[in-house]
Amino acid sequence: MTERKPPGVPFESWVDKQIRDAQARGEFDRLPGTGKPLPGDMSYEELWWVKRKMAGEGLSVLPPSLALRKEAEDALAAAHAAPSERIVRKILTDINAKILDMMLKPPPGPPPGLKRYDVEEVVREWRERRGGRAAR
Repeated sequence: MTERKPPGVPFESWVDKQIRDAQARGEFDRLPGTGKPLPGDMSYEELWWVKRKMAGEGLSVLPPSLALRKEAEDALAAAHAAPSERIVRKILTDINAKILDMMLKPPPGPPPGLKRYDVEEVVREWRERRGGRAAR
């Protein structure tokens, strides 16, 4: 336990003396991580511990507009791979509702840069792809 700073002694020199005395006593010897760099990025990040915890848990969080963009890409891919026209229409109707909601109530962050899918156009593409498979 350290003693109190005596009155009249400058704070910096008192702290330096405490550190020198602890080094002389060997209190800094064999500490875990001695001689190793600090983990992670050295830039200041206010929520560094949250990011480290999320990385350790295998989680990631995207801004809402980027999450919707990813969801829209996944929905289009799912629509192209759907087994029936009814499912294609359902997938596109659901994602279009989310895109419209984002367009009417933009979230904080970058704009989503999305437009709703033309359901009939995607269904036409889906039919062409299915026809191509049947012809093969």
